[in-house]
Amino acid sequence: MTSGKGGYGVIIRTQCCYFFYLYYRLTKDLMEAVVIDAGSKLLKAGFAIPDQAPSMIIPTQMKIMNEDGSLPDSPSLQTNNVDPVVRGFVKDWDAMEDLLHHVLYNGLGWEIGNEGQILFADPLLTPKAVREQLVQLMFETFNISGFYASEQAVLSLYAVGRISGCTVDIGHGKIDIAPVIEGAVQHVASRRLEIGGADLTKLFAQELAKSNPQLKLDMSEIERLKEQYACCAEDDLAYEKALKSCQEEQHTLPDGQVISIKSERFTVGEALFQPSILGLETHGIVEQLVRIISTVSSENHRQLLENTVLCGGTVSMSGFEDRFQREASLCSSSISPSLVKAPEYMPENLSMYSAWVGGAILAKVVFPQNQHITKADYDESGPSVVHRKCF
Repeated sequence: MTSGKGGYGVIIRTQCCYFFYLYYRLTKDLMEAVVIDAGSKLLKAGFAIPDQAPSMIIPTQMKIMNEDGSLPDSPSLQTNNVDPVVRGFVKDWDAMEDLLHHVLYNGLGWEIGNEGQILFADPLLTPKAVREQLVQLMFETFNISGFYASEQAVLSLYAVGRISGCTVDIGHGKIDIAPVIEGAVQHVASRRLEIGGADLTKLFAQELAKSNPQLKLDMSEIERLKEQYACCAEDDLAYEKALKSCQEEQHTLPDGQVISIKSERFTVGEALFQPSILGLETHGIVEQLVRIISTVSSENHRQLLENTVLCGGTVSMSGFEDRFQREASLCSSSISPSLVKAPEYMPENLSMYSAWVGGAILAKVVFPQNQHITKADYDESGPSVVHRKCF
């Protein structure tokens, strides 16, 4: 199924979107699988109800606690933190197990001995060993009855009623750009950039320190300031102008410190379009998108570029979408990328958890139709079954 031209493309896309939604309504009461999307900053989890936001959106980072619930003595609060997921991939499996135990049994109300089914959102280019270790953890530690995993790029497209398109996912620890054709990620053409919201937060901290040399804040405070003030200039000329004459804003911190915020707020967003600001010799995000799609068969260029989906928390930055569209209209491609808007019946701020919503839609299909990995499948083939049944 392709997007086509003219009215036929609109009809096909609308029917695709409506099919997913109707199927969900018809199967709503049959099964309640859990959908989990574990990012570097936030974990999204909840039962598969696609037209609602995930019931749990919690920090992925965990704190090391003493048995009595107190924090260990440490010269720095940061040393008490554990990050189970780093730049999209699970790095600390013990911490991940503890986190998932909290989510499933405390947060979602599972009972030991009566575990259900789980669908996981896989980051782009997840190593095979990571996928195998995840499915092993699910069946051998959590004793789940069924498992499925699908890539975040595919799921984000499902969330807006598409099976073909290109996702630009700006996460906390990475940027993934992935063309998807008929529900299959084109891995050879896809690209992961090892920068994300966390790197922009560090940049913001460095820029703030130049104009506020006495400032002493932890990164969580800096991140809150970034989310409040960071924005994108209309174009590179507007950014250059902002550097020379940007109106200063005063911000009072909870402890009474007063800091000034000037052009730093624009530098954060500009780094996505001019990565040289971060010291990277690479193209901006729109040019990256166009170059990636140019490596795919030319017959698919239009449906990929005209079905571009932005996702991740960073894309909600003030002015980002307008700047993206403006850059897209000036790009080197004969076909300009255009953004897909979320259906009206989907929850607000869909871009922040579109992979979870797409996973909720898919869960309503794969589990009732027995397309998932069962306990019998796992017992017969072991962890490698994930590569055969989840693709």
